[in-house]
Order: sequence, then structure tokens, then C-alpha cells
Amino acid sequence: MAELKEKLFEEFSPTTTEQWIEKITTDLKGAPFDKKLVWRTNEGFNVFPFYRLENVKDLKTINSLPGEFPYLRGNKKKDNTWFVRQDLKVADPAEANKKALDVLNRGVDSLAFQLGHAEVDEQFIETLLNGILPQYVELNFSCCQKKAVNLANLLVAYFKKNNYPMADLKGSIDFDFIGKMMTRGHEMPAAVETIKALIEATAELPQYQVVGVGAFNLQNAGSFIDQELGYALAWGNEYINLMTEAGVPAELANQKLRFNLGVSPNYFMEIAKFRAARLLWANIMATYTENKEACKIHTHAVTSTYNLSVFDAHMNLLRTQTEAMSAALGGVDSMTVTPFDVTYEEPNDFSERLARNQQLLLKEESHMGRIVDVAGGSYYIENLTVAIAEQAWKLFLAVEEDGGFLAQVKAGKVQAAVAESTKTRHANVAKRKEILVGTNQYPNFTEVSNGKKPVATCCGCGEGEKEIATLKFDRAASEFEALRLETEAAEKRPIAFMLTIGNLAMRQARAQFSCNFLATAGYKVIDNLGFPTVEEGVDAALAADADIVVLCSSDDEYAEYAVPAFKYLNGRAMFIVAGAPACMEDLKAEGIENFIHVRCNVLETMKEYNAKLFKK
Repeated sequence: MAELKEKLFEEFSPTTTEQWIEKITTDLKGAPFDKKLVWRTNEGFNVFPFYRLENVKDLKTINSLPGEFPYLRGNKKKDNTWFVRQDLKVADPAEANKKALDVLNRGVDSLAFQLGHAEVDEQFIETLLNGILPQYVELNFSCCQKKAVNLANLLVAYFKKNNYPMADLKGSIDFDFIGKMMTRGHEMPAAVETIKALIEATAELPQYQVVGVGAFNLQNAGSFIDQELGYALAWGNEYINLMTEAGVPAELANQKLRFNLGVSPNYFMEIAKFRAARLLWANIMATYTENKEACKIHTHAVTSTYNLSVFDAHMNLLRTQTEAMSAALGGVDSMTVTPFDVTYEEPNDFSERLARNQQLLLKEESHMGRIVDVAGGSYYIENLTVAIAEQAWKLFLAVEEDGGFLAQVKAGKVQAAVAESTKTRHANVAKRKEILVGTNQYPNFTEVSNGKKPVATCCGCGEGEKEIATLKFDRAASEFEALRLETEAAEKRPIAFMLTIGNLAMRQARAQFSCNFLATAGYKVIDNLGFPTVEEGVDAALAADADIVVLCSSDDEYAEYAVPAFKYLNGRAMFIVAGAPACMEDLKAEGIENFIHVRCNVLETMKEYNAKLFKK
């Protein structure tokens, strides 16, 4: 068989990378290869359109094995299973218990009880966990940070009382005072003492993590991927430093630490991020301990809210599905899929069911939980892994050299850096460089909100003046949603009429472009097959009660059609030319002001049109 293969391959001469690029350049008809096909990421490195063996042969990462230091290919050797988690807000422990038992019968094997400021006592815990067997279910809790130690003591007492196997119980108590500083703007006194008390309280629960790194908040605030990872590493290292300085052994400190990471829609890069996270954290922990087994990272993934939308909300299911796939293939320990309707209402039974099933489909039907590191060996993902690791490591080192993560948070530097990133991303969304299908591209032309309004994105519930800058959670779609809601609140929904004339291919293409462009603000658009004269087109537009007439033709024909159409319309509706023709300056000299084309800032243009149409 080996000889047969060798003979088969001998029949084909090898093709060099230079030959591939030469062929691609020919197909590009002379256009620069680097400018057309090489993608510059937000994270600051280039991604090429293809990778070959030569791009990975010198990477040390390809020699890693699953379950072995530095755990690039996963913490486990035999499978890739993860916990399917569902969050439950606890207003009444009995009701929360009833819901928990129900969802456990529907495929969930991890529960996250959000207790808020509830007064928790022994009876509360017994009611909440009644009928739940913690040796088979991962139990996670978040509460007021000041009440975390009391919660830990109550849980341990409950588990002992019921003779549960303490060493086998898995779960977490999310104590993350640095994360709360960034979301609420206040410092927490005696935080290190609280961490130490939590570790002591859960000494008999070796598989319970009680300190969290809430880096998903950075992702939800619009950070770049390398930024989230770099800061997460510095964040985790800050906690390890605090714990070891307080007398906690490094191995135990890492055993009690959990990274809660976000998942953005960048599918392949997110897979690479989780692989890079294991690699980098293992190397960080190796500076604290010689026990390689104690260098594993514990990761929980939460799908993003940053890219979710109110309009065309079922698109959110596609977004969270690809994000869940990234996390699953990236080898996380547990995952929460955000319900699709979270942007405008409290998730209901239907949306929560879909969120559960999104994970179950991947785990049980697609068998992604059975295969370890399916991305391993992919030339593309191996290169992405190294590139992201390098960028995140640079940021980690910069933070450490500038006093560490806690010092940077107190100074507002982390929050400011993330704010700059989200500013860039919002600008890209406004210009459609970053696409949100259903929002800034291909909107549903007929959709209305029907009373749906964006849920307020507050930064926390802290009272009084904030001592520390906080993260801002403005979703990428938020400004376009505000435009559409403004349109719906107007006395009349604007009607945009496509005056299509001349070259068939160009008028159709530009009409479709213009319909998409104007519908992003919720305008009603009327497309047409074409008119023999501009006068007939204008008359038809006015008969349709149009507020906007969009001339759609070819660049060459605009010199013939634009001015007569504009003059015949004579101010009876807004006039727009679809495109940026060479004669644009001549048309402007005739009084034509409005042009829409691919280089436009869609958001700012539509804000301008709303201001003109809705003058008070």
C-alpha cells in the first residue's frame, strides 16, 4: 500500500507557494494579492487566504498532545465533553427548584443559580436544592460578593448533612471582585480575606472553583479577541498573586480559579483563542509550580450579547450557534448559550429551550463531545492559535510591566482600552465593514418592533458616585435599532421609491443596494422593473406617496438622467442618486445633495435623512 501511494504521488509534480500566488494573481487580473486577499484582523495580524505545510512545520505547538502539558489540545485525553449549563434567576427558591428539576430532565447537566441579594440561609438552600443530586450535576452560584463566604459554608453543611461524596462534587461560587469593580465602579474591602475564607470553607470540595475571571464582560463590552484573552490572563495572574501572597499554595489557588470567557462570532479565531488560552495559562502557572498537572486552566464559555439584535431577532440563533460551535471545538469545560430574545425581554421557556437544544445538538447529535481537538493539525487554525497567543502575550506582559491588572483597572486603563475597541467596532458596523445580518445589511423590509424595546444595558446596580470607571455594554446593533425605533415613532413611515432606468444590470443592482441601505432605518422601500423616462418614474413615485426618490442607473447614464429627474421632481420628495459617479461634482453643482454608495457611513447617512424627514 505504501509503495502504491508513493507511485501515485510521484505522478504529480509538487506545486510551490510561489506558483499558487502567481496563479491567484493571474486570476485577480493584476490586482495586488496582499491587498485583495490578505485580511488584517482587529487583533493586529495578517490572515492569509491559504496555508501550507511550510507554515506549520516550525511551530512548536503542533507537537502537543491532548491531556498533556501545555494542554493546547485540551485538558482531557479521551473525549471533549462539556457541561451544558442553564442560568436560573432565583427570586423564590421553591420556584427555582421546580424549574431546575424540569430543565435537568431536558438535557442540562449544569445549573447556575443567580441569587442576587437574596438572604440565604439553611432553609433556603434545602428548598433550592431539594431533589437535585450534586454528584451528577455541576452546581454554580453567583450572589452578592459580601455574602459569598456564608453561601459557601451553607453549601458545605448541606452536602455533608446529606452524605454527598464531597470529593466528586463539581461547581463554582463566582467571587470576582475585580470584575465587579469594572461593572459597578466600586472597590470591595477585605477582598483577599474573602478569597482566603472561601478557599478554606470549600477545602472539602476540591472540584469547586470559588474565584472567577469574568472576561466575558470584556467581550460583551466590545473588546477584541486578543484583548479579552490578554486581559483574562493578567486578571487570573492577579488572583494567583493575591492568593499566593496570602499563603495559599499556587496549585490550590489554580484549582480554585475559573475563567469565564466570552465567545464572539469570529468562528475560527474563537476556536484558536480557547486553544491559546490553555497554552498560555499553563506556561504562566509553570512559573508558580513544577507540577504540570496543576497548570490546567478551568474554562466556562458564554456566548456573546454584543452582536445580538432586537430586530430580526431569530438571526441571534445563528450567531449563538456558531459561537457555541467555536467553544465546543475549542475544548471548554462548560458552556452557557444566551437565549436569542435576551436583548428585549426576559427569556421565556421557548427561548431557553432553544438555547439548551443548541448545545445538545452539538454534543449529542453532532458528537462534538466525543472527539478531542478536531481542529488540531489544521494549518489555518494552528497559525491562528499562535498569532492570537502572541498578541495576547504581548498585552499580558504590558499589563504586568505597568503594575498588574488590578492597578490598571483602578486607573481605568483597561476600561478605556476596551472602550476604544468598541468605538472602532461601532464605526465598522456603521460603515458595514462589520456585518450584522438583519441590522446593517439585508434587513427585514417589513418588520416592525411590535412594542419590543432594547433592554437597558446598565453597568451594575451600585449606588452613589463611582470611584472607578466602568465598562459600557452598548451592543453593536444599538444605534441602528434606535434609528428604526425613531422611524416607527414618526407620524409617517418614509417611503423610498426606486426610479430604475437605463442599463438593466446596473439599475437592478443599485436598486437592491439602495433598498437594503434605506431599510436599515425601517423605511418602506418600493422597487420597480424600470421606466422608459425619468418623468414617468417621478410621476409613479409621487402617485405612491413617496418621500424619497432614488435614481438607479449606471454611472455613465447619470449624466443624462440625474438632472432632469431632479428638476422634474422639483423638491416634492427627497432625491437620491445611487452610486458615486464620475459626474458627481457636476450633479452637486446642479443642487443634487444626496448620494448613497459602498463608501458611505450608513448609520450617519440615515441619521441625516431621519433629521431631514422628521423636522419638527
